[in-house]
Amino acid sequence: MTRQTRQFGTWTSPLSPKVLSGTLRLSDVQWDGASGALVWLEGRGAQGVLVMQQGTQAPCDLTSDLSVRAQVGYGGGDFTVFGGVAYFFGPGGRLYKQALTGGAARPITPAFGGGAAPCVSPDGKWVAFVHTDERVDGLAVVDADGAAWPRKLAYGTDFVMQPTWHPDGTYLAYIAWNHPQMPWDGTELRLLSLAYDGDGFPRVVETQTLTGDTTTAIFQPEFSPDGRWLAYVSDQSGMNQLYLYDLQNGTHIQITNADADHGAPAWVQGVRTYGWQRDSRTLVYIRSEKGFYTLWRQAIPGGKPVQVQGVSAFTHLGQIAVSPIEDVVAVIAASSTTPPRIISCALDDSPNLEMIHRRATSERIPPEQLSAAQPVTWKGHDGAEVHGLYYAPVSERFQGTGRPPLIVEAHGGPTGHRSATYADNVQFFTTRGYAVLQVNYRGSSGHGKAYMNMLRGAWGVYDVEDSASGAAYLVDQGLVDGDRLVIYGGSAGGFTVLQSLIDKPGFYKAGICMYGVSNQFALVTDTHKFEERYTDSLLGPLPESAALYRARSPLFHAEKIVDPIIVFQGEDDKVVPRNQSDTIVESLQARGVPHEYHVYPGEGHGWRKPETIEHFYSALLKFLSQHVLYS
Repeated sequence: MTRQTRQFGTWTSPLSPKVLSGTLRLSDVQWDGASGALVWLEGRGAQGVLVMQQGTQAPCDLTSDLSVRAQVGYGGGDFTVFGGVAYFFGPGGRLYKQALTGGAARPITPAFGGGAAPCVSPDGKWVAFVHTDERVDGLAVVDADGAAWPRKLAYGTDFVMQPTWHPDGTYLAYIAWNHPQMPWDGTELRLLSLAYDGDGFPRVVETQTLTGDTTTAIFQPEFSPDGRWLAYVSDQSGMNQLYLYDLQNGTHIQITNADADHGAPAWVQGVRTYGWQRDSRTLVYIRSEKGFYTLWRQAIPGGKPVQVQGVSAFTHLGQIAVSPIEDVVAVIAASSTTPPRIISCALDDSPNLEMIHRRATSERIPPEQLSAAQPVTWKGHDGAEVHGLYYAPVSERFQGTGRPPLIVEAHGGPTGHRSATYADNVQFFTTRGYAVLQVNYRGSSGHGKAYMNMLRGAWGVYDVEDSASGAAYLVDQGLVDGDRLVIYGGSAGGFTVLQSLIDKPGFYKAGICMYGVSNQFALVTDTHKFEERYTDSLLGPLPESAALYRARSPLFHAEKIVDPIIVFQGEDDKVVPRNQSDTIVESLQARGVPHEYHVYPGEGHGWRKPETIEHFYSALLKFLSQHVLYS
């Protein structure tokens, strides 16, 4: 096919705003050990729906009338399955149970506070879970029938996550931490010894801290099926590596040592990066290297890692679920050119057991018509190494002249990172003739603890400078047009957008800011409990660091913003409240800076409603056309 020549940024794309508004969100997948059924959670607009598939039968919805969503922090840990029953959090923060064979769901906890990460005891009688109410977090337990009120099990720290039962029910392990640490800064792995009262309720007779401290982050404890080992992830070596705790001998053994990440920042409850095979002698785990993910299995304690080939076509893997009855693993898998899928495959790479259970989209666009992630590394303004992913414009119908405009994306967090997964926004831009650079600036996770910690005290410096130096690098390589650069980001990335326009006026042609932080002081007082002390490490504690907070608050320097900017905000955002955007827009209005402001009712920290998503992308196209392509 002869391609038409058309200006970059004006190409016709198969990814319309309406198409993007219909994408499913696949957030977790788990096996039921009793029936072998696979259960997953998908987001359809504002509703979370549990879906089950038994064998090769067609999937069916379990919770069409109730929206499944945990309500601790950013969410996650929404459900679990055990003994033919799904346990999930729904309306009112209540824990529900529903038989996989059918029937109505019913609540087993009262409606107060919020919960997450339900975990069923090996005998099926008890459900431990994370509970939060009036700023008090801890582990609670309820009988699986909901006949009695829940009881407190482990309290006394600011946060807890990832409870897991020992196979004989005598222990329960979990992760705990306190302000001002975030869960990737420093946590403790705790082991509860349990006894049972006359009415059968478990109670704690001893609490041990097995490992971790304020500077060592521990993640995802999991007992082996035979009860001999307690696995966990620790960053004590500088990278997230897998370890084993021997419950008989009280010793710790490091299992992995590759120069790669084997864990993830615990932004939400219920994150899993590894699992046990049923033989208790093999761990199956995800390895991340510069944003590209692979799946491995390893005999313990001294075996060699072997890559699982059944998922080798994918470059991003999440929520690993190892079957308790077969040597099969399920994951949410994607690549930069393949939208998320729920797939399962045999751990011995038998091809007859590979299966696609669900697709997030219709996948009607062939992968070769989408832009593939290319890892790039460049030198920052001070000569240090910076990482990112570059996406070139792509079309089978069009070619451009000159060089394409560039969208520079600063991720949120800021302790997050961009990986080689499918990104709707990236493909929306690249299929129209834009190039995209996802910047994993210094402070990002996924590149080791030292790299992640570089943003301490430097938020608003490295993220800003590394985004600009990445854009300059691509300009120098002749890949993009230096006169048509756009800075784009949400939340912490939105802060980077505002700070970039203040520190580097004229460098970017325009900015795209979604629910961005404009006032660091207000962020501390108005945000949710999970992040209210986050800035202690990013900027410093208050009041000692007040001058730095003012220097890194775009609101106090908004008069320096002169480049066009479009601002988006969820009216119900509890993380970065609407006043953060309102105040910065007031300055833009007063000074006549070219701008647009869109507030979405019923949306929080990100978009869920199809109508919001469709409007968001439509507004972006018009704004970029006016201020970047034709200005």
